[in-house]
Amino acid sequence: MTGPPAEVLVVGVGNVDRGDDGIGPIVARRVAGLRLPGVRVVQRAEPLDLVDDCATTDVLVVVDAVRSGRPAGALVVQEVDQRPLPAWTGAGGTHAFGLAAAVELARAMGRMPRRLVLVGVEAESFRTGAALSAPVRDAIESAVRAVTSAADARLAGDG
Repeated sequence: MTGPPAEVLVVGVGNVDRGDDGIGPIVARRVAGLRLPGVRVVQRAEPLDLVDDCATTDVLVVVDAVRSGRPAGALVVQEVDQRPLPAWTGAGGTHAFGLAAAVELARAMGRMPRRLVLVGVEAESFRTGAALSAPVRDAIESAVRAVTSAADARLAGDG
């Protein structure tokens, strides 16, 4: 017996007034505008809010700026499994509590969703009042496609 497909929660993490840190909310707004069935979209300023999001959904797709040493604008799509996320997820941004720490807190509290996918965009600058850098701005549509692809696979039960 199969039930209805799981709702996918897409969370854009970041602050649009801090340069490339705004990529998460910007991508989230684009995804929301697509009005995908079974997909709910929210924006969060802080990764710590994900602890509650993890507990209330079966499938979570998180979009955030990352600093992993790749060129600015590079996409990182990672399925979160039993291994901890690399420390660079959400690092170097404006968050006092990074994405990796939030995921590990949710895991320790038994609040992990069945599936969690990170769509990270390599950041260049987190300057207050700055717009997105050109490489990150150029990555918006690729990030939207990565989010919709992750959501489609989850809704179809492929993941």
